Amino acid sequence: MLAGVPLFEPLDAVAREDLAKRVDVEKHEAGKVIFSRGDPGESMYVVLSGEVEISVKNDTGEMMVLERATAGDFFGEISLLDLGPRTATAKALSDVEAVVVDRGDLDELLKARPDSAQMFLTAMGKRLRETARLLRGTASRNVNEEEEDRRTSVMKVADWISEFSGSLPFLFIHIGIFFVWIVLNVGPLAKTSFGAFDPFPFGLLTMVVSLEAIILSVFVLLSQNRQVARERVRNDIEYQVNLRAELEIAHLHEALDHMNAELLARLSSIERVMGGTTSKR
Repeated sequence: MLAGVPLFEPLDAVAREDLAKRVDVEKHEAGKVIFSRGDPGESMYVVLSGEVEISVKNDTGEMMVLERATAGDFFGEISLLDLGPRTATAKALSDVEAVVVDRGDLDELLKARPDSAQMFLTAMGKRLRETARLLRGTASRNVNEEEEDRRTSVMKVADWISEFSGSLPFLFIHIGIFFVWIVLNVGPLAKTSFGAFDPFPFGLLTMVVSLEAIILSVFVLLSQNRQVARERVRNDIEYQVNLRAELEIAHLHEALDHMNAELLARLSSIERVMGGTTSKR
């Protein structure tokens, strides 16, 4: 089984046999939680078969899937390296069979193949890249959708009137109406049977325009009030996104610093051991 796992492929048959004697194999049924965020962690898992979902919940309770580990992938290495609690929750999506690698097993693996550390760095870099992508996509709520669903019929009409009253078609329609109105009440057309219904100084037109201005101003104010509420929601969402990004970035920096220090210490220890073995020979 170990020969088919990319992490153990660089080992020769003897090293794989020695490692196989040390590690344990666990089986988990579909739907079972292998470990939860905050649990103590002193081992990592290498998937032999099945699929495991690695996820976390953010401050707003939203589930974020970091990775789906399949055969050949490993997970849980962060807690193994820094001896801290689990940073995510692992759940079996199907029946899973996995190799459990503890700290001693990892030491033997790195001593046998120091270049295996590069695989850990590559996997962690991939996970950090995916986490950064999730952070960029966590502007979780759309301001327009938040406000759109709560609008009443009056607010929808107010928004439409406000939008239409500030458009060029609205201006051109009024210019056309004013032009026809004035022409029918001034000049030769005023002497016809359908003219002279509002002679100069156009008192009826003045009253109509005043009433229209009052009604439009009310609708515009209603729309502006809703725009203020929308801006308030936008500011709240931006604050939540910025706060979440700051917390996640700070956590990633801390975890990365711990992992780098641990890896450098382990590599230095391996180099000293390998150097001592070479000098004895």
